[in-house]
Amino acid sequence: MANLFSQFKSVMYKNYGENPGKMLVHTGVLGWILSAMAQVSAVVFNDKISKEQKSFLIPQEMADAAINIISFYVITSSFKNLASKLVSTGKLSTVKIKNYIKSKVANPSEYIGKLSSNIEKDFPEIKGDYKAFKNGVDVVASTVGSIISCNIVTPILRNEYAAKRQKEAIAKMRSDNPVKSNDLKQVRPLNMDSYIQLAAGKYPSGSLKI
Repeated sequence: MANLFSQFKSVMYKNYGENPGKMLVHTGVLGWILSAMAQVSAVVFNDKISKEQKSFLIPQEMADAAINIISFYVITSSFKNLASKLVSTGKLSTVKIKNYIKSKVANPSEYIGKLSSNIEKDFPEIKGDYKAFKNGVDVVASTVGSIISCNIVTPILRNEYAAKRQKEAIAKMRSDNPVKSNDLKQVRPLNMDSYIQLAAGKYPSGSLKI
């Protein structure tokens, strides 16, 4: 057991020890995956939800999960990779690192900010200062990317998808049962939180089984 834990620590350090921004991205994705599994399981095993509702909610939850995971990974990784590139080329740097580059390069303006520049590779003697600064920038960029993804992009994409799915479901129900077509109306997209609130109001004497 101790040997297994030691191997786990070695793998974690090898992959994330000098790259905390990468760790934030991967742990964030893992968090979304676990959350999605919990959401889908809550629908599947809840006997207060009818089969008809499950047939709509389960695909919606799975689609939401895909949107959450993909948008989080793409946006957060993009922010992190862009920040890393800015740091590696010297476009984003500290005064100490820039002054060192200027002391070593004949024409700093032709080096700093160029896509082919790589400070870590070209100046290994300042690896300590460079790594410390780069890791800090990666963490900030990853955090900003995750905030934008979770609070702006993902909700918009989810609402668009839910609205489209709802229109399709209503159209199908109207075609299957024309007699009740006049009773059907479009409502706001239903997610798991809103459904739990509705179910709790419908069954006040009991509790949801999740």
